[in-house]
Amino acid sequence: MSDIQVTVWNEFRHEKVKEAVKQIYPDGIHTVIAASLQGQGLQTRTATLDEPEHGLSEAVLANTDVLIWWGHMAHREVNDEIVDRVQQRVLEGMGLVVLHSGHFSKIFKRLMGTTCSLRWRVADERERIWVVNPAHPIAAGLPAYIEIPQAEMYGEFFDIPEPDELVFISWFQGGEVFRSGCCFHRGRGKIFYFRPGHETYPIFHQKEVQHIIANGVRWAAPSGGPKFEYTQTSAINAKEPLEEIR
Repeated sequence: MSDIQVTVWNEFRHEKVKEAVKQIYPDGIHTVIAASLQGQGLQTRTATLDEPEHGLSEAVLANTDVLIWWGHMAHREVNDEIVDRVQQRVLEGMGLVVLHSGHFSKIFKRLMGTTCSLRWRVADERERIWVVNPAHPIAAGLPAYIEIPQAEMYGEFFDIPEPDELVFISWFQGGEVFRSGCCFHRGRGKIFYFRPGHETYPIFHQKEVQHIIANGVRWAAPSGGPKFEYTQTSAINAKEPLEEIR
């Protein structure tokens, strides 16, 4: 069992109000993702929007190495204080894996500094996800591409900063393409955005998708690098130089 501590966050609203979603994820998208990660040797807990502090108390985040985020219909209901709290933990080194419609979450938009807008269409079309960086750890154990039988289309232009690393590009049956596996660094933290996961399709039950999310968690986990204190009293920024100045 890995010692990486993962918190799977889901707004958990569609599953309560839409029968089609409830049939696919009766106990919530978060429980399916958490169970798949546990099955791959990762330690998980879950948190949802309607819990106190959205389930993301300071204590929970302090004991989270990687936070997974899925949201769609209730982005605006996420408290800005919690967004501040998550952002600070990412800057301190906590990993963040953002799934599908989480591209429009407050935390992802905050960390990207852009609108994170895109084109979309729901037409039950096939998605082919190509590995464009086969040497990347998130691509480990994958074939050259995977296919999702039915998916919501996301199309370019995707208004995000240029990714530090691009791992996957999607092609859709209708002809569009999309940067669907994007890696970023913010402060000491790592962020992985992975496109698939519309709530009306059983995408999070697909083994290849589960494998990629687990790879993303392991990549985004804290690296254990040095911690910097950006104050005049820290060793690195002290008014007194480390070496004699002549």
